[in-house]
Amino acid sequence: MELAPLQMTPVSMRATSHLGETEKPEETKDFAEYLKGALKEVNALQNESDRQNALLAAGRVEDISQVVVASQKAELALQLTLQLRNRATQAYQEIMRMQV
Repeated sequence: MELAPLQMTPVSMRATSHLGETEKPEETKDFAEYLKGALKEVNALQNESDRQNALLAAGRVEDISQVVVASQKAELALQLTLQLRNRATQAYQEIMRMQV
């Protein structure tokens, strides 16, 4: 009588879960990549606002509200970026003042 070796097959979960443990984890970005992406978005909003303003100056815009909206989006994004920079600088300065 010949004995066959055991063949091990990996066990995999096939059921879906409502808790999300069967989902593939998303690729996580580090802070520098996230910051670069956010700054690119702010820059894109600024460029779009400049483009809309140039079209308005050339007389090619029929709806001025689009220009105002683009300008306000760029302004708000820039203000948020500046406030985040200020908060990060304050946090860094506070950490540097801590005594170890």
